[in-house]
Amino acid sequence: MATWSIQPCSVSDAPALAENNMSAFWTDRTWRLNWGPEITLPYLITQCAERLPRNLLRNRAALRHEKAVDPSTGELVGYARWEMPISWAGKGEGEWQEAMTADVGKEEREKYEEMAKKAWWEPRDMPGLDNENIRIKNRILAEKDYINLDYLAVHPMNKGKGVATALVKSGIEKAEKLGVDIFILAFEAGRGVYTRLGFKEVARNVEDDSRYGGVGEYAAYFMVYEVRRDKA
Repeated sequence: MATWSIQPCSVSDAPALAENNMSAFWTDRTWRLNWGPEITLPYLITQCAERLPRNLLRNRAALRHEKAVDPSTGELVGYARWEMPISWAGKGEGEWQEAMTADVGKEEREKYEEMAKKAWWEPRDMPGLDNENIRIKNRILAEKDYINLDYLAVHPMNKGKGVATALVKSGIEKAEKLGVDIFILAFEAGRGVYTRLGFKEVARNVEDDSRYGGVGEYAAYFMVYEVRRDKA
């Protein structure tokens, strides 16, 4: 199995990240319900690429972005976004600064804001579908400090090659050093990876998405990785 290089992201990664991320989520049947039949994957990729520089720079104190790169080609093959504990908000840039997107000047920021505003991004309204998932997630994150694995995407062409494992292991290593557990709201596609890496399911919610054109079962798995702690 290939060895992937885990690196911080920069705004220049936006086109490659858009291709990776949208292609990954396009394979999720429930996620595709967000978009009308007239919306194509290539169109979503172009619009996402316009929005990503702004998103990579947003909330730098809380968010950490890492990419998996094929060291032999330099190709971006996967992406993970991590959110630092809620209780750490307002405490400056904090820990894991190497995974923060490098900042840019005011004029460049304004350019990216304008690009994002002009991009089309209008997912379909599906009232109530994720309400319970959001409620459970917020309850768990309020109980204690967690590093939240907020986003994980691997292009379909690179699935099954250990990319997701490498990205999650990078976060686990940082969490172990910081002594903070990890939380993930997982779906079926990623649940096996998390289980193999030691995550435990703490809650589950299954919704019926057939009213929006889905096949019926839309399952979410709430999982936690507990870091090792030295006993006193």
